[in-house]
Amino acid sequence: MSRIGKQPVTIPAGVEVTVNASSVTVKGAKGSLESALFKGVTAKVEGNEVQFECADLGNKKMKSFFGLARSLVANNVIGVSKGFEKKLELRGVGYRAKVQGKNLDLSLGFSHPVIYAIPDGIEAKVEKSNIIISGHDKQKVGQVASEIRAYRPPEPYKGKGVRYADEYVAMKEGKRA
Repeated sequence: MSRIGKQPVTIPAGVEVTVNASSVTVKGAKGSLESALFKGVTAKVEGNEVQFECADLGNKKMKSFFGLARSLVANNVIGVSKGFEKKLELRGVGYRAKVQGKNLDLSLGFSHPVIYAIPDGIEAKVEKSNIIISGHDKQKVGQVASEIRAYRPPEPYKGKGVRYADEYVAMKEGKRA
């Protein structure tokens, strides 16, 4: 049995969970999110917990969908109650960022500024050389952070570029004379 799938998802105060035949809708202070249920996986709300059941635990694929469904709903519950955030660091001389309305204006050493349109449901803040991406959808927050990092990933010789705050970049030794 999936160890993750059999664990119940605790519903905090202020969060409402609705289970349909094919999806689970979670509503809270930060917004509303919906996750589809996979074929053979069912969910039910009991008190302040969401329990998941799987039709065929002998099937390896079905077992993995069982755990995935539970994880997606757990992330939705955390997202609508607390939210998620990713921190990015800008490292390099002249690398800057600023938020202008719904755009993130980045100076990353190119001959032109890079303008990134911030999608709905995502907030971006800039503090010195740090960019903080936050929102209620974990997948969207991670995707936006990944797209911003992709403009100038950290290079291994000087470490210049956009990196996650907790990312370790292995530095290489330069040429020898």
